[in-house]
Amino acid sequence: MPSGQQARAQAAAITPGRQAPGPEPTPAERVRSLFGGHRLSPGQRRIAQYLVDHLTEAAFLSITDLAERVGVSQPSVTRFATSLGYSGFPALREALQPIALSAVAATPDSREEIRRNELQEAIDAEIENLESLRRVLGDPGQVLDVGRQLARSVPLTVLGLRISVSLAEYFAYAARRIHPDVRLVTRGGSVAYDTLLQAREAGGSWVLAFAMPRHANETLAAVRAARSTGLRVAMITDLSLGPLVDEVDVTLTAPTGSRLVFDSYAAPGVLCAAVLQAMADAEPERTQARLEGYEQVAMQHDFFLDD
Repeated sequence: MPSGQQARAQAAAITPGRQAPGPEPTPAERVRSLFGGHRLSPGQRRIAQYLVDHLTEAAFLSITDLAERVGVSQPSVTRFATSLGYSGFPALREALQPIALSAVAATPDSREEIRRNELQEAIDAEIENLESLRRVLGDPGQVLDVGRQLARSVPLTVLGLRISVSLAEYFAYAARRIHPDVRLVTRGGSVAYDTLLQAREAGGSWVLAFAMPRHANETLAAVRAARSTGLRVAMITDLSLGPLVDEVDVTLTAPTGSRLVFDSYAAPGVLCAAVLQAMADAEPERTQARLEGYEQVAMQHDFFLDD
């Protein structure tokens, strides 16, 4: 009889054919979609991020005011608009204004009245983050593909530095149950480079990296080191734009909670579990054999209180 963990692995298998209807995209997601597929310069990324973060105000600014607030030149704003396919900034602003108005209409005062305190506000924000991730996973094709690639990479390297260590450790701990060789990197510099080089020489092909805010320069250096050895890099991050995203092969995004003193990672944690499920789906016989072996050892040595 399969264990509870084995049964969950079988029952939770990701099936691309089933897609439940979800809520409409948020205003911020609608704005980000305007930038999708466009390669932006660092200055243009700053403009894009400002528009996302200050949508209801930025959609009604003049080109002079927007340039001043972002800290770029007016020609830079014009080039940004034309790079997105608009005739100029006025045309882009015209496209942004209905989205901004919908954002204002979607936040009635009554919603604020039901919030009791800052802790509940933080939980509300995490619920919105999970809803955003749910919409993304409505099409699980990318997660399934990443899971297949990671499952086939032997060894598989998992990289997480500074604040991202906790997510990397969780992923590596779980992945070792279903993958024969998982190597964890939680230190940068020469230690990271040596581990990455050894993984490549041992036949590995992929690294799964985590990059949560504040994004560390040494994460960027480690990603570049991985690429220099010939490894490919998939990254779980909150970023949709930026130098880290430009350096990796595949990006899986999940927003972080930022309402409290320290960030919270409900959505990235769920995304981790989804990638692990995709890895299990990719190699079902290996997954079953490894889980059964682990359960036998656990029972023999009384690892858990509830057995």
